[in-house]
Amino acid sequence: MITETLQWICAILGALMVGISKAGITGLSILSVALFTHVFPSSKQASGLILPLLIFGDCVAVLSYRTHTQWRYLWKLMPWTAAGVVLGYFALGHISDHTARVMIGVIIVSLCGLSFWRRYLIAQTEGSQSWHWALAAALGITAGFVTLIANAAGPLMALYLVAMRLPKMQFVGTTAVFFMVLNLFKVPFMVNLGLITAQSFEFNL
Repeated sequence: MITETLQWICAILGALMVGISKAGITGLSILSVALFTHVFPSSKQASGLILPLLIFGDCVAVLSYRTHTQWRYLWKLMPWTAAGVVLGYFALGHISDHTARVMIGVIIVSLCGLSFWRRYLIAQTEGSQSWHWALAAALGITAGFVTLIANAAGPLMALYLVAMRLPKMQFVGTTAVFFMVLNLFKVPFMVNLGLITAQSFEFNL
C-alpha cells in the first residue's frame, strides 16, 4: 500500500513537472524522468510510461505557442534526430533493464553537467556557421538517442536554440513543435518494444 501510494505521489509530481517543462522550463523534465525511473521497478517500462504524458503536454504547448515556431531551425535537426531515435531503438531492444537504469542515470547526470557548461560552449562557438551545422548534426543524433532511452533531450534542444539566439517566445514555440513531432515519431518504436501498452496508456489518462 505504501509503495503504491508513493508511486501515485511521484506520478502526480512527475506529471506536474512535465506540464511546467512544456511551458519553457525544460530542466524540470529531467526531474520527472528521475522520479518515474526511481519509483517504478522497470526503467524501460517507466520510459514508455512517460511518453504519452509528454505528448499530452506537447499538444497543450503547441496550441499555446505554435505561432512562434521557427521552422528553419527544426529542419536542421529533424533528420539527425530521427537517426538518433533509430539508434536508441536498437540499443534499448538489446540491453537489460539494469543497463537501461544505469544509462538513464548517466544521461541525467551528464545533462546536468552540460547545463553548467552551456554558456561556455556557446561563447566559444558564437558566430561560426560551420559550427551551427556540426552542432545540429551532433545534438540531433544525441538528442534522438537520449530521448528514446530516457525521454530527456530537453537540455540538448535548449543548448541548440540558445546558441541560435532565439528570443523567449520563439524558443518556447520552436521547442514545443519539435518535441511534439519527435515524441509522436517515437510512438511506433516504443509500441514495438512493448513499452507502451493499453494498461500504461490507461495510467496516463
